[in-house]
Amino acid sequence: MTLPLTILAIESSCDDTSAAVWQAGKILSNVVANQSVHTLYGGVVPELASRAHQKNIIPVVSQALAQARITVHDLTVVAFTQGPGLLGSLLVGVSFAKGLALGLGIPLIGVHHMKAHILAHFIDEPKPAFPFLCLTVSGGHTQIVQVNSPQDMRILGETQDDAVGEAFDKTAKLLGLSYPGGPLIDKYAQQGNPRAFKFPTVEMPALHYSFSGIKTSFLNFLKKQTAQNPNFVEQNLPDICASVQYTLVDILFRKLKRASQETNICEIAIAGGVSANSGLRTRLREEGEKLGWNTYIPDFQYCTDNAAMIAIAASYEYEAGNLASQSAQAQARMTFAVS
Repeated sequence: MTLPLTILAIESSCDDTSAAVWQAGKILSNVVANQSVHTLYGGVVPELASRAHQKNIIPVVSQALAQARITVHDLTVVAFTQGPGLLGSLLVGVSFAKGLALGLGIPLIGVHHMKAHILAHFIDEPKPAFPFLCLTVSGGHTQIVQVNSPQDMRILGETQDDAVGEAFDKTAKLLGLSYPGGPLIDKYAQQGNPRAFKFPTVEMPALHYSFSGIKTSFLNFLKKQTAQNPNFVEQNLPDICASVQYTLVDILFRKLKRASQETNICEIAIAGGVSANSGLRTRLREEGEKLGWNTYIPDFQYCTDNAAMIAIAASYEYEAGNLASQSAQAQARMTFAVS
């Protein structure tokens, strides 16, 4: 009997260990184990992350298989995040995937992490029509990508220094908020005035971004305000968070609107960890109504790092015949086509 195409996908690019099962066009399970140890250090510690992946990967895979009600002998493909990401973390997932595939005698598929974030839009309805623009925003990336097909993606613009997710987390750290700070900025912002404080920004050429300057201006702003009033942050936290979030989201949308005008594409999507931000999601809906865009936002569970997005991306790679060999290596940095 021929087994249906059944993919076990593994994601281990940073500090979340995840496994998912895809079969016949559906995600049957998507399990994620978080790592709370990094809260103590205010950011991800690579060595601790890789050690936690070693501890979590077998229980996470076992749980994903159990939820999907299959065994390893039902698998026809093993997929893994090849990069980009933390090299030590990637190596855990790649090594596990290669060992499992070798033991079962089934193919391997390596997946580009950021492509997978974009293709998460094809897990559930509604799905964007090709071509579409996708604003991919995370702790390590900020890009505007023109997506012509699952195999044809072109970066139209990207950050020239820091990612927007890093800007959220670093400003949160300056405010004394715990890691990860981005969700806390979002939480407090919902109670504040987004125009209470204004921060200078840098306008980059073409469709590129820069976020290092706003971090510096925010640091200088805090130093000045707390010198005058030591309780400034405590007394104004919601307004500060709302103003920071408004500024960062506005930077993103100035370029996204320009990209839509230049390409004449009105199918607009967002993806990546920062796409879970409520301010960004609300702004996309508002701009979509105003500008006549068809807008797409992944389900919350598919915004942050997860293996379901690796599985859907792997299904397209399988269709295209793009299989990996046992010599496949984890890659901390990977690129795709730049227009």
